[in-house]
Amino acid sequence: MSEHATTSELIARFELWLAEAGKTEPNDPNAMSLATVGTDGMPSVRMVLLKHADDAGFVFYTNLGSQKGQELKANPQAAVCFHWKSLQRQVRVQGKVEPVSAAEADAYFASRARDSRIGAWASKQSQPLEGRFALEKRVAEYALKFGLGDIPRPEFWSGFRIVPSVIEFWQAGAFRLHDRSRYVRLTGHDWQGSPLFP
Repeated sequence: MSEHATTSELIARFELWLAEAGKTEPNDPNAMSLATVGTDGMPSVRMVLLKHADDAGFVFYTNLGSQKGQELKANPQAAVCFHWKSLQRQVRVQGKVEPVSAAEADAYFASRARDSRIGAWASKQSQPLEGRFALEKRVAEYALKFGLGDIPRPEFWSGFRIVPSVIEFWQAGAFRLHDRSRYVRLTGHDWQGSPLFP
């Protein structure tokens, strides 16, 4: 790519790499490590699944009471890293985080498998669990509560959008002479790109 790029061009490159990873990765090519920072300044990282990417940003969903949900509420900035080992590629993204709209969250929640929707209600994500039976009991309780009817989205479950300010593409090279290019958002949809030493 050139020294200058638009958001659409960067997202198109990311989507191409993601599509290629979908053909070679054995599991979850949309998995990304998500880094957040707690109020004590301590970073934490975990794997989450990307559910949508476009010019507006990178979207994932979670329990808002989880550790990541609380950390993003207190400090709405995050970094993610996609690593596709089969392709020897990596994409890093940094940016501010904003909540998705209720309509977006409702639409995605409705598309999930029924058992996943029940699981969202049953899990007190990141809270201490006294034993596996306690979780299974809550799943059974919510399955009984909703029966065969509709399962609405819990108020404590929604999504976040990372609005990127930095995107970096990395492709492995021979003898560790990798190809790295970093793009920094200037204004709006204009980005400045520069190659980096591997």
